[in-house]
Amino acid sequence: MSPTPLLDQIQWPHQLRQLDRRELDTLAKELRQFIVESVAHTGGHLSSNLGTIELAIALHYVFDTPDDRLVWDVGHQTYAHKILTGRRAGMSRLRMKGGLSGFPRRSESEYDTFGTAHSSTSISAALGMATAFKRSDSPRRAIAVIGDGALTGGMAFEAMNNARNTGANLIVVLNDNEMSISHPVGALSNHLARIMSGRVYNTMRRGGEKVLGVAPPILEFAKRWEEHMKGMVNPPATLFEEFGFNYIGPIDGHDLDTLISTLNNVRKLDGPQFLHVVTRKGKGYEPAEADPILYHGVTPFDPQVGIRPKAAQKPTYTQVFGDWLCDMAEQDGRLYGITPAMCEGSGLVRFSKAFPERYFDVGIAEQHALTFAAGLACEGIKPVVAIYSTFLQRAYDQLIHDIALQNLPVLLAIDRAGLVGADGATHAGSFDLSYLRCLPNMTVMAPADENECRQMLYTAFQINGPTAVRYPRGSGPGVLPQKEMSALPIGRGEIRRQGRSVVLLAFGALLQPALEVGERLNATVVNMRFVKPLDEALVIKMALTHDLVVSVEENTILGGAGSAVGEVLSRENIATPLLQLGLPDRFIDQGDPAQLLADCGLDAAGIESAVESRRQGMASLRTGAANG
Repeated sequence: MSPTPLLDQIQWPHQLRQLDRRELDTLAKELRQFIVESVAHTGGHLSSNLGTIELAIALHYVFDTPDDRLVWDVGHQTYAHKILTGRRAGMSRLRMKGGLSGFPRRSESEYDTFGTAHSSTSISAALGMATAFKRSDSPRRAIAVIGDGALTGGMAFEAMNNARNTGANLIVVLNDNEMSISHPVGALSNHLARIMSGRVYNTMRRGGEKVLGVAPPILEFAKRWEEHMKGMVNPPATLFEEFGFNYIGPIDGHDLDTLISTLNNVRKLDGPQFLHVVTRKGKGYEPAEADPILYHGVTPFDPQVGIRPKAAQKPTYTQVFGDWLCDMAEQDGRLYGITPAMCEGSGLVRFSKAFPERYFDVGIAEQHALTFAAGLACEGIKPVVAIYSTFLQRAYDQLIHDIALQNLPVLLAIDRAGLVGADGATHAGSFDLSYLRCLPNMTVMAPADENECRQMLYTAFQINGPTAVRYPRGSGPGVLPQKEMSALPIGRGEIRRQGRSVVLLAFGALLQPALEVGERLNATVVNMRFVKPLDEALVIKMALTHDLVVSVEENTILGGAGSAVGEVLSRENIATPLLQLGLPDRFIDQGDPAQLLADCGLDAAGIESAVESRRQGMASLRTGAANG
């Protein structure tokens, strides 16, 4: 690691506040170099963190954290915040099992005042804190830091709409790193921001309101004139002031003098304040500045060389989906692709370029994405919503009320199903089988390999009703997808190995370890394929011809596919014992995916051990009954 003599002196924010302001630029350079080298070693989010270094320094320099509450939206830009709050040494195990989380976590530090990893929650949380401070007459401040992408989420606007009514001293800092709603900033806008955030300006503003209050028409005219002038200088000002915020900015988010002066002014103001800060993703590391998307989430790399293309590997499930989407779109002009701001992550890049008129990125707005798809489906379109399992949770009412209840043909391509590794519990797709299978009209499929994924997507597209195909992150067992597409028989599983005594009913990607166990124990192995409708006839047949039924799924045991099997056995009064294997009733932390599965007993060794343990228990019961 490169030497960082000034950063070495800073372990906690109170030490940061003892620095002379002229030293902060040097601190920012050292912090930026440390983050580049650290993330290059561990992997993690890079571009977003390089863009918020000065902002993190300024916030901790000005505010009395942790008494003042700092809430980072999404939280994948908080590495500088973590380093400045006593966790620098932990960066060597970032996103690893037992190491630092890649996101804020309340259990990790008192400086992580609110756990975040999904977007658009910071303003609501900070407003709750600010309202609590107001009720107790506390001078503490609550600050929400939200990105321009997260600001597209409806929840952010719901919170801003409520802020005026609370009267709380809430500060919202917009980290605008895409220049999406602002013009380039410079000396003039920085200067105006300092004036507008100053006490003299705001005292005169309040005094004017009192004087003109006796003549309401004149006061209204003055307010409209002020809004008009602000709107001429900076159009976003009018939007946010309509929500009752005092808008300040935009200012340069890498100019520490301007940041600190403006924040010092803002912290003294009453009521909702909105500070617009413009930053640059990847700031200070040229490769990341040139391609912030490539350097958004990285695996370990050489920072001197940068990320280099890897040799061709077997396709991921995401790539299989992306290829199918383009192939299907060529065959059927009714196919429209929708994503809530996850074009790259969900595999829609090629589709967005080949079919731009049928591609819709609706922003971080999962609720809107599903109801938008429902509206399209009402008019004869066949929408495909590409969405992560963990993000689909955010639109559950829309899934029920707008799609399932109306039995509309919307296909949900659900990526990142099951455990996701380094991103941890906030991003794991642990619950989708449970919350999908309970919905009437839904068809739910879980592919065991890449080719089955392609064929299931095709099958789902042919169904005139709501469907879901859920597949895991990363690559499968390496089964080459067939170009020709054919529909699978709905609700039918397949016996992949015929054995005796024990039958393993595998749902999705866990078919592979189930087959390994089948070989070792001479067990029957079934690829169930469909979670709903379940192949009940096959389940009944297997239960009547085997001594033990074992369900295997990468989903919570509670209410999952194994529960569906149990419901069938109970209804048919079949007494064959059922062993349900899946994710336990707890949130699974970050770590290597294979190790996490092993910890949950869902690798081949764990499945075999659980089966043998149950067989021994059954044998003991039989022995006890015979002796009795």
